[in-house]
Amino acid sequence: MAKLPEPPTVAAMRAIPPDVRALPAGTRLWRIYFRDGDHLGAWDRMRAFGPISGTRFDHHEEPQRAQEMEILYSAIGDEAIATCVAEVFQDGRLVDTERRDPSLACFELAKAVPLLSLRGRWPTRAGASANINSGPRPRRRRWSTAMHEAYPGIAGLLYASSMNGNEPAVALYERALPALPASPIFDRPLSDAGLLLPLERIAYSLGYDFR
Repeated sequence: MAKLPEPPTVAAMRAIPPDVRALPAGTRLWRIYFRDGDHLGAWDRMRAFGPISGTRFDHHEEPQRAQEMEILYSAIGDEAIATCVAEVFQDGRLVDTERRDPSLACFELAKAVPLLSLRGRWPTRAGASANINSGPRPRRRRWSTAMHEAYPGIAGLLYASSMNGNEPAVALYERALPALPASPIFDRPLSDAGLLLPLERIAYSLGYDFR
């Protein structure tokens, strides 16, 4: 059996108890978003257009279009900023602080958010493996679509970053919107003078180029 087969039917998935990890109110989430180019972002803006080919857990339905489903990718923990850098710039392995005007933001959850954890044994019970965190992106998106439908009580996914040593990363579904705060605690462009040296150090630690 493939390490990451196609997802089971929604009915079959509903029969598999989910591993729910609730992020408590006050949890800090970090993210990098872009103020220019395609799919303009803001620190709290979820993306309704999808699915996007380069993403991992977009739960949008085909064909690609603006939909009611929305998603926001972020990271938690002590290595959250490095995780954001590793994930966002992985394709070109270049941390470009100017192109598309990237920004780094941090916000604290206003209320608890229940997530389906993909970091434990649930993937195995569901017929997959830990490869759900790093397998083919189109297939992972199909899993996300099935998980979103099968478990209406979850507001997103907790997964392992395959680009930063399995550090925790988070994909928030539109169900998490009520937990977003009114304002961030940090929101600066990556080109900010105070961020350049720390970002360069992170890029170097990942083996990424930096400019």
